[in-house]
This record gives sequence, structure tokens and C-alpha cells, in this order.
Amino acid sequence: MKPLFLLALSTLPFHLSHAAQPPLELTIQKSSAQSAHLTTRIQWVDFPKPQYKNSDLNQQNRAAIIRVYADETGDVTKATVQETTGLKALDEKLVNAVLQAKVKPFIEDDTALAVIGYQVFNLNLTPDDAEACSYSFDSKNWRAQQQQQKVPFQYQAQPTLALDSTQLNDHDRQIKFSFKADKHGNIKKPKIIKGSGIYALDQQVLQAVANSKVSVKRTASTLWLYKKSKFKDAIEFDLNACR
Repeated sequence: MKPLFLLALSTLPFHLSHAAQPPLELTIQKSSAQSAHLTTRIQWVDFPKPQYKNSDLNQQNRAAIIRVYADETGDVTKATVQETTGLKALDEKLVNAVLQAKVKPFIEDDTALAVIGYQVFNLNLTPDDAEACSYSFDSKNWRAQQQQQKVPFQYQAQPTLALDSTQLNDHDRQIKFSFKADKHGNIKKPKIIKGSGIYALDQQVLQAVANSKVSVKRTASTLWLYKKSKFKDAIEFDLNACR
């Protein structure tokens, strides 16, 4: 009967014959990798600043579209020509300018995502005898603030803006925008209400606003409770100001 006893032991369920061993636990790890945010309208922290002369345009206005790849921190990791200016050297100037710029990361569920998008460039000839003049951030609220007028908010310092008259494409331009500010004066969600007709120009103004801080006189009607305060402003770029 001894052989039969051994056979009976061998037929015991597996989980009973190994009862002394703890069960094996598998930990499931979720990948944190997420797809890049695709957009046709990139928001810039530092806008591309291509450097070119009339001679680089070869006697005619030029336009191009650059495809932009930026990582989660906003650093541009790659730039390629989607639509060429027709001049390789000029395309390279645009690509280099984009690589030195910085994109505003896209935030989704409190997580910064990489961005893939497009930037349009319009490069226009400037009359040889014309001198391009620069514009500072001289918005409606800033002018009133400088004249000691009553304003809904004050910029703590004049926003930094680097524009010149060649970027207006021979027309006066006006931009109306809004933004929210927290109780510390940090500007959040700047938004174009009425654009200039030139996307790059609008984005440079938004960048200047986003990098600024404001102060608000706190009264019973302007106290922050649980929401940010919203403000509006407008800025004009007049060609006659250069003449």
C-alpha cells in the first residue's frame, strides 16, 4: 500500500501542497508617457526673432511655415520647413530662430505635455530709404496709468515688447486683449479679444502681457475670494508714429 500512499500525495491540489509559500503579487506600472499636444497655433514664451535683410529676400516678399517640436519644458527640440520661402539660406535663418525660441507648454490635468505645431512667417521688403522704428508697450491702460488717471489695475512695470514698424505690413494695427490675475498679481490666461490680423504680432503682445505683473487696489468690490479677477486692455501701433 505504500506506493498508493505516495500516489495520493502527488494528486493533492497545487495550492495546498505549497500553502507555506506566500502568494506571488504582480505590480502593474502605468506608463507616464503621453502623446504630444498638436496645435496650429503655438503659444510662445520667447517668440522667434529671425534676423534678415532686404538682400536675403532676393527682391520679393517671402513667406514660410515652420513645423515646431517642443518638449514638456518648452524647449524647441526640432524645427523643419513645412512650406519654404523658396530660398534655402532664408529657410535656415527661420529654423535657427525657432530653435532659439521657447514655447509655452500645454497643460492637461496638471501635466505639461510636449507640443507639435506650426508657425507662419511673413517676411516683407523694407524700402531702402525707410528706417524701421521700434514700438514699446504703450497700451491704453499703461498710458492712463502714466498720467495718474484712475485705472482698474496697474502694471507693476512696463511690459517688455520688441516690435518694429516692418512687422505691421504697411497698416496701422490694434489689439484688444484680456487676462486674469491672481491675488499676487500674476497674470494668467492672456487672451486676444480682437486681433491685429497678424498672428505673430498678436502672440508677441500676449507674450509681453503674460510675462508681466499687475497691482489692483483692493476694495470691497475687487477682493479676490475664490476666483481670479479679469481685466481688459488694448494697444495700438500707428505707422504715423514713425514719421
